[in-house]
Amino acid sequence: MSGHSKWATTKHKKAVVDARRAKSWAKLIKNIEVAAKLGGPDLQGNPTLFDAVLKAKKTSVPKDNIDRAVKRGAGIGGESVEYTSIMYEGYGPNGVALLIECLTDNKNRAAAEVRTALSRNGGTLADPGSVAYNFHRKGVIVVSDDNASEDDVMLAALEAGAEEVEPHAQGFEVVTDPSELVAVRTALQEAGLEYESADVEFVPSLKVEIDADTARKVFRLIDALEDSDDVQNVFSNFDLTAEVQAELENDEE
Repeated sequence: MSGHSKWATTKHKKAVVDARRAKSWAKLIKNIEVAAKLGGPDLQGNPTLFDAVLKAKKTSVPKDNIDRAVKRGAGIGGESVEYTSIMYEGYGPNGVALLIECLTDNKNRAAAEVRTALSRNGGTLADPGSVAYNFHRKGVIVVSDDNASEDDVMLAALEAGAEEVEPHAQGFEVVTDPSELVAVRTALQEAGLEYESADVEFVPSLKVEIDADTARKVFRLIDALEDSDDVQNVFSNFDLTAEVQAELENDEE
């Protein structure tokens, strides 16, 4: 598992998943609203909206909620949404770098919640630019290994312009230039390969391996940050060895 994948690939307890579902839905709805606002309500003509809706469906967001979000975002029916995107930089335990992406209708509230989560969980805010220089925007496509071999994924993805294919706890992670994300995602579909998600993320140039104790602290901090409705994503530069992953999974037994 790599840091830019947040920590979705670490096994959760069912109670934690259930408790977080409502917040997850709210953030997925917000992504749909913003995508519809920027690119219009036509899924076929708006790839960002297409992927936002697909992710919501895979997370069991009800169709009515999705449809209403598309209309709100596009300004259909008199409703409208207005969000500001803010990126905070910070450090977690043992100097792990964090990029905290917020989408909010209240900048003061977002700032206060980010500061509080950091200060209560061993983190600190960083000066602008001190963390961001190590991250670059990349398209990231997660492909399940249920119906795909690494050779299948590499053949389809690299021919379509992907930069690399990495083994992933849930299958494979395909990394692209953001401008190639739709082309690579389409190539995977045409090759009969199902993908779990396709997003533009901030990927670290250099990763740092952390031990299990540090990982637990980092996860607690990321959890606290993501508890804020204003925090959409948390990206980091940590990396976990197979041994550390196994130790963390034993915590869940």
